[in-house]
Amino acid sequence: MNKLLLSLIAGFFASVAIAQPAAPAAASAPAVIKAEAKADKNTAKAMASEAKVDAKADATATKADMKAADVKADAMADAHKTKAKAHAKVAKADDADKMKAQAKAESVDAKADGKQATQAIRADAKADKAKVEAHADKAEAKKNTETVKAEGKADVKAAVAK
Repeated sequence: MNKLLLSLIAGFFASVAIAQPAAPAAASAPAVIKAEAKADKNTAKAMASEAKVDAKADATATKADMKAADVKADAMADAHKTKAKAHAKVAKADDADKMKAQAKAESVDAKADGKQATQAIRADAKADKAKVEAHADKAEAKKNTETVKAEGKADVKAAVAK
């Protein structure tokens, strides 16, 4: 029993001695700490930059939506104004010319509606384009942040390996 106990204790001490890191690794500890600090600093900068780009992209998308809404409202107002003028001419027309004026007013209504729809479609397309560009900017910023994080991890591993 004593021999078994002695061999177990000797095996334990041998494994502990093997598991201990070599002395040069302890000497490179300041380099590892420096690399970790640099990686953390660069990651923080990248994250701040990403947040800034995200905020700017969100603002751009919101601004594009608001501009599209303004363009649509202006188009609607112009259409109503054009239709009102045409219907005012119908009201002023003589009885003999009333049918002709109504036909012309209906034509003006159709053109005004078409113009309004075209302007609304263009405004929406412009807003959608701005949103896509904003989303692309966000994705690019996220990619850059991930790259900086990966570079930092690689630098720390390199410092540990020295």
